[in-house]
Amino acid sequence: MLQTKIDVQARAKVPFTNEAFVDFSQEENRRAQEEAIAQVRSELGRTYPLIIGGKHITTEKTFASLNPSHPDQVIGHFASATVEQANEAVKVAAETFETWKRVPAEERAGYLFAAADLMRQRRFYFNAWMIFEVGKNWAEADGDTAEAIDFLEYYAREIMRLAGDQPIPPVAGEDNKFVYIPLGVGAVIPPWNFPTAITVGMTSASFVSGNTVVLKPASTSAGIAYQFVRLLEEVGLPAGVVNYLSGSGSTIGDALVDNTNVRFISFTGSREVGLRIYERASKAPKGQRWLKRTVLEMGGKDGIVVDETADLDAAAAAIAVSAFGFQGQKCSAGSRAIVVEQVYDEVLSKVVEKTKAITMGDVTQQSTYLGPVVDENAMKKILEYIEIGKSEGHLVTGGGHQGPGYFIEPTIFADVAPDARIAQEEIFGPVLAFIKAKDFDEALDIANNTEYGLTGALFSRDEKRLERAYADFHVGNLYLNRKCTGALVGGQPFGGFNMSGTDSKAGGPDYLLLFTQGKSISKKR
Repeated sequence: MLQTKIDVQARAKVPFTNEAFVDFSQEENRRAQEEAIAQVRSELGRTYPLIIGGKHITTEKTFASLNPSHPDQVIGHFASATVEQANEAVKVAAETFETWKRVPAEERAGYLFAAADLMRQRRFYFNAWMIFEVGKNWAEADGDTAEAIDFLEYYAREIMRLAGDQPIPPVAGEDNKFVYIPLGVGAVIPPWNFPTAITVGMTSASFVSGNTVVLKPASTSAGIAYQFVRLLEEVGLPAGVVNYLSGSGSTIGDALVDNTNVRFISFTGSREVGLRIYERASKAPKGQRWLKRTVLEMGGKDGIVVDETADLDAAAAAIAVSAFGFQGQKCSAGSRAIVVEQVYDEVLSKVVEKTKAITMGDVTQQSTYLGPVVDENAMKKILEYIEIGKSEGHLVTGGGHQGPGYFIEPTIFADVAPDARIAQEEIFGPVLAFIKAKDFDEALDIANNTEYGLTGALFSRDEKRLERAYADFHVGNLYLNRKCTGALVGGQPFGGFNMSGTDSKAGGPDYLLLFTQGKSISKKR
């Protein structure tokens, strides 16, 4: 058991630092990634079970996860859980909670440190899984794995901090303490777009806080989630602490949310599904002894504002990266470029130039930047929005589909009205709307004119405008003179306002509080 080899106290005292990204210009790293790609390619097509209470359970019904670059290539066949198995997983997690909640925080943190160490050893392997299963390019995949390691390292230190003595004022004649205790069983439902980082972050935050977990991954990234659960088994995490439940969200999702033994639901995904979870979790049927807690991250319609004082080259580069990184399939993606009219044409021209230079194709090759969107349904939805955009703006570049995979050209629409559908609705694909504003004030109003509030950026050299954005740009993650994607664990806690979710601030100092409850204890002397 690797966890026992770690001096947790000493490790926790080492200040947290973000994991460095792999430099693929180095031959050694390039070769290591190519070898990992070959290894994962050799493993494609296997069948994977459910994992409940440490038991590996096969099912008669399975589903296939496909390579979005080559849809005829099966990544793996996965057990399709039934409602009965979902309820059994919750039952096992509830039983395990009775012992797991008594495990000292230091020991729980040790499992995260051990998992971080093992994931470093398998970094290129996890990268390769994302390259095949969700179509990430090398750099995007590596950033995802690095963030997963960051979450493990950060939350291990955070639980040690929360488990320590909490500062409270003295009360005469009494001994008082304040402690954080776990909630119970959590249903963890991560997305496919950051299939290592977000899955690892949501799951590890839940169980390091003393809870037990039923992990229901997205069907399009079930293989990556399975690799993480197997990694947890290898570091010795007790059976039943994390239970792996693959299957259709429409079949088992409601069962998990509705189960009266589930204490909280941690979800990252679409606004529609998040609101459904929020509504169902608010009900308190007979026999349920608590109000369920929901931790929801539900997307965004993020804007980058550029004024006439900005460094236009830097702004154009940031717009292109924010809009088209991982095919625009990020809740933080900059899908709106809001540019004041004085520099609108120049910024548009620069962004179009950068977009036309993007390489699209086989992401197993290091030189490829843009891969496929995740599946056929996503492709159809994005292409429908592109058709809508043709009536709402001027198609400047892109707009086409290239097969046989789910490839969509990076697409830019110009002269889009602020209230157009492609300027208001989350497309989750490589589609960018350029919006013209008469001045900075109007640009900021347009940026805030959305039901979401996740990320946003302002490019300006005017200090007063930067200060104005501090106060009035209503997003959970505001970036000044940089791209609006790529939040770093610790330094840039991530989560949004309004319909972007519950502002859960993953990777921040208050995140673990969402998975605990405070208990005040007083003893009279």
